[in-house]
Amino acid sequence: MKRVRQFHLYFGVFFAPAIIFLALSGALQTFRLQQASGWDGAPPPAWMAWMGSVHIDQAVPAAEAHQPEAKPAGPPAPKSEADVKKAEAKAARAKAALPVKIFTLSVGIALILSTLLGLAIALNSRATRRTALIMLVAGSAIPLALLLA
Repeated sequence: MKRVRQFHLYFGVFFAPAIIFLALSGALQTFRLQQASGWDGAPPPAWMAWMGSVHIDQAVPAAEAHQPEAKPAGPPAPKSEADVKKAEAKAARAKAALPVKIFTLSVGIALILSTLLGLAIALNSRATRRTALIMLVAGSAIPLALLLA
């Protein structure tokens, strides 16, 4: 059992940075905050877009100029009855999904807090602190090296 606890300690510390990153970026994606069509139509902050790209595509976003989409000139076309019904259905689904989104956000926050507490416990033991620090640094450096390579 002692060996199992050691493996749990070292694997947990190694994967802690990734768990925290994925929990945070996933929580942001629950509300689609990483998308360019944010609440006010403005592009998201660069760090948020970067996190979303890494989480979804496992790649750093390509450096491209953000050009606003061209909007058609003139008054908007009148909406058909089908379009109005689709918009109403979409709004109803969004309202129904809000409790699930809040729960998902809570899970992300709990996962981050639990991981931070686990790191504190792991780094508290003098007997395993050095190895735990090495695993923590490796768990941060290896994914970054793979991502930026």
